[in-house]
Amino acid sequence: MLEEETDQTYENVLAEIQSFELPIEATLRSVYDDQPNAHKKFMEKLDACIRNHDKEIEKMCNFHHQGFVDAITELLKVRTDAEKLKVQVTDTNRRFQDAGKEVIVYTEDIIRCRIQQRNITTVVEKLQLCLPVLEMYSKLKEQMSAKRYYAALKTMEQLENVYFPWVSQYRFCQLMIENLPKLREDIKEISMSDLKDFLESIRKHSDKIGETAMKQAQHQKTFNVSLQKKNKMKFGKNMYINRDRIPEERGETVLKHSLKEEDENEEEVLTVQDLVDFSPVYRCLHIYSVLGDEETFENYYRKQRKKQARLVLQPQSNMHETVDGYRRYFTQIVGFFVVEDHILHVTQGLVTRAYTDELWNMALSKIIAVLRAHSSYCTDPDLVLELKNLIVIFADTLQGYGFPVNRLFDLLFEIRDQYNETLLKKWAGVFRDIFEEDNYSPIPIVNEEEYKIVITRFPFQDPDLEKQSFPKKFPMSQSVPHIYIQVKEFIYASLKFSESLHRSSTEIDDMLRKSTNLLLTRTLSSCLLNLIRKPHIGLTELVQIIINTTHLEQACKYLEDFITNITNISQETVHTTRLYGLSTFKDARHAAEGEIYTKLNQKIDEFVQLADYDWTMSEPDGRASGYLMDLINFLRSIFQVFTHLPGKVAQTACMSACQHLSTSLMQMLLDSELKQISMGAVQQFNLDVIQCELFASSEPVPGFQGDTLQLAFIDLRQLLDLFMVWDWSTYLADYGQPASKYLRVNPNTALTLLEKMKDTSKKNNIFAQFRKNDRDKQKLIETVVKQLRSLVNDFLSACEEPGSSGANPQVRPEDVRRASPEHSPRTPAAATPYSEHPP
Repeated sequence: MLEEETDQTYENVLAEIQSFELPIEATLRSVYDDQPNAHKKFMEKLDACIRNHDKEIEKMCNFHHQGFVDAITELLKVRTDAEKLKVQVTDTNRRFQDAGKEVIVYTEDIIRCRIQQRNITTVVEKLQLCLPVLEMYSKLKEQMSAKRYYAALKTMEQLENVYFPWVSQYRFCQLMIENLPKLREDIKEISMSDLKDFLESIRKHSDKIGETAMKQAQHQKTFNVSLQKKNKMKFGKNMYINRDRIPEERGETVLKHSLKEEDENEEEVLTVQDLVDFSPVYRCLHIYSVLGDEETFENYYRKQRKKQARLVLQPQSNMHETVDGYRRYFTQIVGFFVVEDHILHVTQGLVTRAYTDELWNMALSKIIAVLRAHSSYCTDPDLVLELKNLIVIFADTLQGYGFPVNRLFDLLFEIRDQYNETLLKKWAGVFRDIFEEDNYSPIPIVNEEEYKIVITRFPFQDPDLEKQSFPKKFPMSQSVPHIYIQVKEFIYASLKFSESLHRSSTEIDDMLRKSTNLLLTRTLSSCLLNLIRKPHIGLTELVQIIINTTHLEQACKYLEDFITNITNISQETVHTTRLYGLSTFKDARHAAEGEIYTKLNQKIDEFVQLADYDWTMSEPDGRASGYLMDLINFLRSIFQVFTHLPGKVAQTACMSACQHLSTSLMQMLLDSELKQISMGAVQQFNLDVIQCELFASSEPVPGFQGDTLQLAFIDLRQLLDLFMVWDWSTYLADYGQPASKYLRVNPNTALTLLEKMKDTSKKNNIFAQFRKNDRDKQKLIETVVKQLRSLVNDFLSACEEPGSSGANPQVRPEDVRRASPEHSPRTPAAATPYSEHPP
């Protein structure tokens, strides 16, 4: 069985070798790798196979040998006949050649003549066919020389579509065909060069184009604007509102100026077509359209114009310095878009409305950003106003060409705020100059003419003053009418910006009132406050400032009437803004009042610092101290000046001064640096307090009820009475009772002063221990000191316990601590106006 499988394997290997389909190396390797004696057996099988194939070859050769022999025999028979036939054919050919030699000669001549005749005819036909082509090509050359490029392109189309197909097989036609693309490229380059020159030309002439367009737009609306100024602003009418006249000359000047400008604009104004030759654009567009490359031309034109737009929109760095810089910027932009609008309407598809809108939106965003940035550098209101007028003309011009300009008018509202800010800064300087030049004294009037001049400039009404005889004085100073006039001038200046903004009278009225409110609440209020706080402004000047603010406050209603007269908007309208002058001048007046209280207290401190008490004197001088009498005389003179002030202000100043004087005197007694006080010094101090009380009782300022002003010295009076009478038993017995005679005496204050007197008694009475009376007095003082200390400690402990209610309700713990020497303040504090201690 195994031997049969081996034989079958060798047969398969032999079959594979004979088929030549598999690599023989792999087949032979499989034979040698199977068994150790496989080589010998395989060689035997291979020899047997070779012998079989040899036998088959031998059989095949034996089968076909007889046929081969028969074929050779037939070929040998035919060879003899073939040689004979060859000889005969050669002889026949020789005889024909000899016979046709002469015929061939004549035939060749005939053929040659016929060919020449046919060629001549063909040449004539072809030349007749080529002549139109050559003529058209010559025409093309002439058109190129004459720069008639559009006609040359049409000629090229005829050559290519009509003539060249007739002669396309000729070489000269191929040369012409090859030359046409070059001619087309030359035409494209030449037309593109003309277009570049055109773009450069309009870039240079954009400002002139824009200036012309803006003049045309301004010419169309000049007359209407002049009528609006005449009718709406009422500058040409004689109007009086509470003696406030709107000057007729101002309105007439504006109207005459407008009519003069209109007459100048009536001169012939050149159009855009007169300034710019657009033929290069049309020619180039037609050429590229014929060449089928219109899209390339459109893309190039739009790309170049966008680049020019970016250059036009790029402002100069110093544009904000002069109005000419802004004017040049606007005219260039207007010129650019006027050209684009013209191209839009006279060409088909070169620019589209969507393209111009996109370009305008891009330009508008850049314009707004540039104007917003550069206008912020403008500090001159006249320059800002010129800028506003240019923006209005710029917007009206482009709006006439169909471009949306609402964002420009929105920008004008931002610039209006900038304009108002520059006006506020300018008027701040005006107000400062007015305040610097004012003498802060009532305006003297010596005759009727001067009186009329003042009441014409400022709406002042006072029947009592009118009845007085000359000379007389207005209560306000010169700054009041000047400020009133400048506020009206500010309203005029603010009104200028509202012209030509296409806004209603209500909106203009609101703008004027808001800007005036800013002038009053910010600028004028700030100038007043700065004036009040200046060190050189004294009490007399502050009193005059309060009087001035009172009259300015009363004049605010006339300013409202003045604005109403300009805008014809009634004040009773629901949405009408009111002027905030009342609150402005009230705040300034309150600041001046506070400054009066502060300066008055400072003056009191200066007098108090002149005090030179001998705290160890044994007996008083018998009269009040000199510094105090000088202080009282000063207060009397000052309070006489206060008679022009409102009653509450004078009363508050007087009460504040008395309270501050009382506090300063109390702090003088309790000063920690003061170690000893004699009874003589207390008595001298009591004389000074008596003078203060006499001053308070003399009613230096009318309007106080009863002894209200004397209550400012009640703390000092009760403390000095306690020490002068030496009524310690009553004080200690009644302490904490509402009906106590010494209710205002703080125990810590009494303790501090008593210790100072105890030390003085010890120092002055060295031999007091040898006298019984002095010993008893010293013991009494020590006993009172101990009781006062115990009282103070009990009071503090009671206050520190939660829910305690046994302390004296009239005395607070902080008052006790404050009265101690270590808590005694070195500098007097300003008293609060109308702050009174409970009786």
